[in-house]
Parts: sequence; C-alpha cells; structure tokens
Amino acid sequence: MEQLHAELKKLIIDALFLEDISVDDIETDAPLFGEGLGLDSIDALELGLAIKKQYNVVINADDANIKEHFASVANLAKYISENKG
Repeated sequence: MEQLHAELKKLIIDALFLEDISVDDIETDAPLFGEGLGLDSIDALELGLAIKKQYNVVINADDANIKEHFASVANLAKYISENKG
C-alpha cells in the first residue's frame, strides 16, 4: 500500500501541475481539500480522470461516498485497491 500511496502523491502532483510540491510534502492521511492541499472541485475532476487513466478505476460522481474517497491519499489508495481489476 505504501507504493500506491507514493504513486498517488506523484499522480496528484503531475495531474494537477503542482510544481511547488514534492511527494514528501503530501501527508498520506492529510485532507486533500480545504485545509490540507487546498484542492477544489475542478482538481477533483482532473484527479478522477487521471486515476481512471492510470488505474482503470472510475470514481462515480454520483457515489454517495465520493467525498470520503477523495478525503486523503490513504482513502484514495483504499478505494483504488478495492476496485482495481
């Protein structure tokens, strides 16, 4: 799971063009939105597309738990590992 966490952090940086942030700057359990990285809904869309492309996992916008899935790198990794291939 550690490897997936690192991959997701890199994916976040690359997909969202976060040039001033390194993988080490992103805490696995820290919030991605609001107080954490400060991402917004447009970032969520971009990140969702990047996850679909990279892992062939779709995070449905109508999913009642979508905010929970995008809450942190750890939550995203859990969702991806549970729904991958």
